[in-house]
Amino acid sequence: MLKSLVSLAIVTLCVASIAQASQLYRWVDANGRVSYSDQPPPANIKQVKTLSGKGNVIEVAKESYESKVAREKSPVTLYANACGPVCDQAQDLLKQRGVPFTLKDPSKTPEDAVEVKKLTGALEVPVLLVGKTHLKGFEASSWNSMLDNAGYPRTPLIPPKP
Repeated sequence: MLKSLVSLAIVTLCVASIAQASQLYRWVDANGRVSYSDQPPPANIKQVKTLSGKGNVIEVAKESYESKVAREKSPVTLYANACGPVCDQAQDLLKQRGVPFTLKDPSKTPEDAVEVKKLTGALEVPVLLVGKTHLKGFEASSWNSMLDNAGYPRTPLIPPKP
């Protein structure tokens, strides 16, 4: 009986420490330094985020700063459909680079078809639109050059799943 009570007490303490450890704080001080702690930040700190996690895992940004800036300045839209390997390669290139993009299918949405025709003068896919610049057809080197010029990093912050 005593052994089971001691075991129960140990389990309760472990669970309580895990629950307490899952409360994390992220803040930026007056000098721009980012800090993480399981203790609340000083009272004079204004930019505070409470992070929730499971055990020793916390959620972090999945997009790099460079990618975020590029996305805000030059959002990427891919006009593609089930056109086969060419459209698949186009999507794969964007995914491998970790480029956030909007996929539009002109074969299913009339508005998207009008946009493609206005951009290129034809209803051909794939079409890559980066900011206000577009490329018709897929050629990896041209697409990479266009993404590089827009500021998108060559490698993603978090590698894509195979």
